[in-house]
Amino acid sequence: MTFALASELPAWKTLQGLYDQQHANFSVIQEFAKDSKRFEKLSHTYTNFDASEIFFDFSKNLVNDETLAALLQLAQEADVVGLRDAMFAGDHVNTTEDRAVYHVALRASKDAAAPMKVDGKDVLPEVAAVLAHMKEFSDSVRSGEWKGYTGKRITDIVNIGIGGSDLGPVMVTEALKKYAQEGLNCHFVSNIDGTHISETLKPLDPATTLFLVASKTFTTAETCTNANSAKSWFLESASQNDIAKHFVALSTNAEEVGKFGIDTANMFGFENWVGGRYSVWSAIGLSVALYIGFENFEHFLQGAQAMDTHFTTTPLAQNIPVIGGLLSVWYNNFYKAQTHLIAPFDQYLHRFPAYLQQLSMESNGKSVTRANVFANYETGTILFGEPATNSQHSFFQLVHQGTKLIPADFILAAQSHNPIEQNLHQRMLASNFFAQSEALMVGKNAAQVESEGAKGGLVPHKVFSGNRPTTSILAQKITPATLGSLIAYYEHVTFVEGAIWNINSFDQWGVELGKVLAKAIGGELVDKKEVASHDPSTNGLINKFKQWSL
Repeated sequence: MTFALASELPAWKTLQGLYDQQHANFSVIQEFAKDSKRFEKLSHTYTNFDASEIFFDFSKNLVNDETLAALLQLAQEADVVGLRDAMFAGDHVNTTEDRAVYHVALRASKDAAAPMKVDGKDVLPEVAAVLAHMKEFSDSVRSGEWKGYTGKRITDIVNIGIGGSDLGPVMVTEALKKYAQEGLNCHFVSNIDGTHISETLKPLDPATTLFLVASKTFTTAETCTNANSAKSWFLESASQNDIAKHFVALSTNAEEVGKFGIDTANMFGFENWVGGRYSVWSAIGLSVALYIGFENFEHFLQGAQAMDTHFTTTPLAQNIPVIGGLLSVWYNNFYKAQTHLIAPFDQYLHRFPAYLQQLSMESNGKSVTRANVFANYETGTILFGEPATNSQHSFFQLVHQGTKLIPADFILAAQSHNPIEQNLHQRMLASNFFAQSEALMVGKNAAQVESEGAKGGLVPHKVFSGNRPTTSILAQKITPATLGSLIAYYEHVTFVEGAIWNINSFDQWGVELGKVLAKAIGGELVDKKEVASHDPSTNGLINKFKQWSL
């Protein structure tokens, strides 16, 4: 494995030279004119395990054959393949925490030809055992066999977690809502703001509500506080002995789980090689299995595993996540693009950008390399997004005519789950999907604006520069398998970025300092005594809060 700064690699210097030579006059439209095969060369069809397909069109990006060759050379020099293979071998690629990063084992085939080992131990039997437990439990709840303390079946599931223990399950259950069982509702509580738990519980019946408490250590402050508030709400109607019928734990801390009152037989564990932002594939996905059924959850896993196979077996030049990751590096480090837009043209995917924010920015929001030195180049793209077409009426103005270059991914399913009005809605949605990427590429010059009747000072206001890059991702339909593949695609894009930048994409020390300070400040908020132990601004804010709240 290489530990060099990315900027020291020969290909990096080649890319800088290409950017300096090309960027001022580079035109995607001209590149299409030069190369009649550009679309075919820069688009790739991905075939899922169930023979469904996803089409990735990279042809509207600001690259040509020379640029792509240099980017692929950068991947080789940064040893992307070696790092990828090390991760898939269970090596401790999380260097600062000395851990394996093995979420890929959670979706490995049940009939895997070879063991998947961490520290010499095959983890697949344990993964299979947890999945079997999840199947047994989810089948029991969905069938009505599992009953609450009054003998009624469960109608509402409340997942209490934070970070990956919330963002993953809430995104997937929203994305796959069409597959949900009628009469079974899923809710999520993550924010420590009491409003979140209060408003969630308000319409629910304790006798028909099942709580999933998602905390590996069962000590996460926000999760445990919300769980205890949920327990207090529940005990207003039920007894301590009834807790076991209405609370389960997604945790490995049997002692704390037992103290809470949860039967440890209803504890679903996962290992320390499962990072929070990769945990939806693990027991953290129990809410998903309950909501859409275990068979669909298995298809979700299999879709991700199919993308894993593509990522590990396809040559770099045709490797879809590798191309996606290299394009991100190209824009971030050479075009100095600060942001990346994810715009799903699908209402069910309305939480997908938020999920990808954690995946991308918690993984690659780092400034120190694996060689323990500060990077002298940009890392960690700022990812944002909302579903189109709503977002077209908000921030798309900046994307089209602003001063910033904002690479964008547009995602659409050809087949809607709700083809109402003879599929009119889906045709209108698709027309916007195609039009937006075309408009961002072709733009509109002054002559065109004038030919439409604009005159004088109005002309520049109606000019669109164009040449703004997009990647179009067209799926046949958003099924559990398709969603699994899309998530895995972005996981591997993030991996490739981190490998090029030579950073550890798998720790998250940046979230720790605020937590430590919050714990200390929490003890200062219990009385009216003025504090003076912080900086003047923080002291003033704390004291004003205490005046108004105590």
